Parts: sequence; C-alpha cells; structure tokens
Amino acid sequence: MSGFRHIALFQWREDATAEQKRTLEDRLNELPGVIPELRAYAIGGDAGVNDGNFDFAVVADFADRDAYLVYRDHPTHRKIIDECVTPIVAERRAVQYAL
Repeated sequence: MSGFRHIALFQWREDATAEQKRTLEDRLNELPGVIPELRAYAIGGDAGVNDGNFDFAVVADFADRDAYLVYRDHPTHRKIIDECVTPIVAERRAVQYAL
C-alpha cells in the first residue's frame, strides 16, 4: 500500500467523563462520511494490557500528504477538536509518515 498515515495518541484529563469520551467517539466516527479523503480510519480506547499507555488512539490513512492536510484542516474535524478533544485532553502525541 502506498499513501500517508496519521496516528494521534491522547491522554485524557482525570476529570474527563465517560459521556464526554463517548460523545467524542461518536463524533469522530462521523468523519469518514464527511471527509472523502479518508481511505481508512480507526479509533479506539486503550485495551489496558500495558501500564503507561495513552488512553485513546486515532489512525487515519490517506492517498497522500495533501489528502491528510484536507482532513487536518477540515471544518468538521476542527470543530470536533475544539468541542470534544480540547476540553478533556491532558496530553497529545502524533506522527505522520509515508506508507
């Protein structure tokens, strides 16, 4: 497969509620229907197998870097970040790489 992958990891704040996390997941799951540049999209909470992991991950695949940039800057994506991620995130890490 050729393309471009984005991986984001999140650590939630101690006071993040289960409802906030569910709402975020619901909203993120809408993105493949809104942003056609997404080739593949997977999200999920940590399975709890290893200590020290982040709480949540997003993995998104695109045809190329430009398609990723469309996703990154898409108004719906930005709105989800502002409304659902920012209020509960304690720490975020991300990486993008060519496939």
